Amino acid sequence: SLKWPGGGRRSTSYHNQRPNSHCEVRASSMDQMDGGGAGRRVKVVGKVERLDGQSLTYSEFVDRFMKPNLPVVLTGLTSSWPSCEDWTFAGPDDRRRPNLPFFAQNFSSPRVQVADCSAREYTDHKRLEMSMQEFVDHWVRNSNTVSSSGHGEASSLYLKDWHFVKEYPDYVAYTTPPFFVDDWLNMYLDSHPMHRDSDIANYKNEVNCDDYRFVYIGAKGTWTPLHADVFRSYSWSANVCGRKLWLFLAPSQSHLIFDSRNLRSSVYDINEDVSEKQFPEFNKAEWIECIQEQNEIIFVPSGWYHQVYNLEDTISINHNWFNAYNLHWVWNLLHEDHKVAKEYIEDIRDICDNFEALCQRNLAANTGMNFYDFFIFITRFVLANVIELYHVQKPEDAKVNSPEATHHYVYNLMQIREVASKMISAEAFSIENLCVISEGNRSAMSDVTKILKDDGFRRLWMTLSEAYECIRRGQRILYKVRYLNQKGCLSVTCLKSYCNVVDRITFFMRVIRGPEDLVRLIDTALPER
Repeated sequence: SLKWPGGGRRSTSYHNQRPNSHCEVRASSMDQMDGGGAGRRVKVVGKVERLDGQSLTYSEFVDRFMKPNLPVVLTGLTSSWPSCEDWTFAGPDDRRRPNLPFFAQNFSSPRVQVADCSAREYTDHKRLEMSMQEFVDHWVRNSNTVSSSGHGEASSLYLKDWHFVKEYPDYVAYTTPPFFVDDWLNMYLDSHPMHRDSDIANYKNEVNCDDYRFVYIGAKGTWTPLHADVFRSYSWSANVCGRKLWLFLAPSQSHLIFDSRNLRSSVYDINEDVSEKQFPEFNKAEWIECIQEQNEIIFVPSGWYHQVYNLEDTISINHNWFNAYNLHWVWNLLHEDHKVAKEYIEDIRDICDNFEALCQRNLAANTGMNFYDFFIFITRFVLANVIELYHVQKPEDAKVNSPEATHHYVYNLMQIREVASKMISAEAFSIENLCVISEGNRSAMSDVTKILKDDGFRRLWMTLSEAYECIRRGQRILYKVRYLNQKGCLSVTCLKSYCNVVDRITFFMRVIRGPEDLVRLIDTALPER
C-alpha cells in the first residue's frame, strides 16, 4: 500500500565558454544504441564533468557552472528520496526498474501527456492523452510481446511533462537540492498565474502552465528530439532509475543546427540524414556527451541544445527554472520572438486597432509569456529582494545574516536592473500602449501597496527568503510555511513581531508604471552601488 511521507507539495545571447575536457573526435555512444535514429556518427569532443554533489558548496556550483553556463552531473543527492524506493524495484545486476503497478494503483491520473517517439509532429513527437492505466497497460503489453517472442518493438510511448507535484501535493517524492532552490519560475507560479489577460489566461490554454516541475517515464529506446529548454531556462533532471544518453551543443555553436535560409528552423534528429543543402554547417558541430546513471542529477544550462535517449527503462524528475544568473536569457528570447511575431503580422498593422496588443497575445501563445507577463514577474522579484535586502542590512538583525545573503539580494537587483533597462525602449512600454493594456495587467503591475499586501506576493516573498536560508545553511528541506494572516513581516531574517518594511517601500514609490520606474526603485534600494 502507498505510504505518504509527511509535509510538502508536489536565443540570442551566446556564451563562448567550452568545457575543459578535450577528447579525440569519435563516434558517440549512439552507435551502440537500440533506440530510434541510432548509428549516425557525430563529432563528440568532450564529456560532461561529473562531481560528488555532497562535497560541492553552493558558491562553487555558482562560480563553476551556473554563472559560466556549463553543464555538470551531480551524484550523491537522491539517496533519501522516497521516489527512489517507492517508484522502482530491484532488477538484474542491481539495476532498478520502474514499478509500473505502483503508478497505476496510486497515481491514477485521468489524463497524462504521452509522446509517440515513432511519429513526428512539427518540431516534436506527436502528443497523445491517455490515463495512467492505459499508459501502463500499453507498456506491459509491448514488453511481454518482446520477452515472449524474442523480437518486436518496445513501447515507443514516452510519458512527458507530468505535473506530478501539482497533482499529488501531499506525496513528497523528492526534495529539491540546495543548488536548485533559487527557482524564481516555480516560486512565482506557486502563487501567481502566468497570464493576466482574459483572452490568454484560461484553463484550456496550454501555455498557461501551473508549474514547470515534471515527471518523465519512458521505456528503453524512447527519446526527445533536439531542442533548447522553454524560456531558455536552466533545467535539472534526476534519474530515479535507468540511464540516459545526452548530447549537448554549446550556445556558441547553435547557429550550426539552423536552416541557412530560415534561421527559425532547426535540426529535428541529429541521427537522421540531415540535409547538407538545408543545414550546410551541421557537420561542423562539436558535441559534448554524457551518460547519466540512475540516482544522478544533470544540470542543463541556458541555451544549450540537447537530444536525449533512454538507454534503459527510465523514470526521471525534471524542473525548468531561472533566476538572476540567467534572467537575461529569458529576456533575449522574448525580445527575439517578439520581433518574429511582429514581422509575421506587419502587413495588418495599419488596419489593426491595437497592433502591439496583438503582437503580445501571439508572443504569449508561441513562447509561453509576453513582455507584460515578464514585467509583472520581475516587478514582484524586485520588491521581494528589496525587502530582504532591507532586513540583512539592519544592524539589529546582523546575528542571523551574513555578507553572503547581502550578495544574493544585491546581485539579483543588479541583474534585474540590467534587464529592465533594456525593456524601457520596447514599444510595448510606450505611454500609448501602456494606456490601453488590459485591466488585469495594469492592476498587477502598478499599485505597489496592493501588490505588497497581496497574499500571493507574501507567499512569494516568504519562499524567496526561505530559499536563501536553505542555501546559507546548506539544508535540504525548507522551513514550514507560516500562516499568511500573521501581522507584520514574513521574512525569516526579521526578528521583529511587527516590521514597517512595507511602509518604507511605499514611501519611496507607490506606483510602478513601467520598466523606468522599476529601475528607479532599484537605484533607490542600491544608492551606493
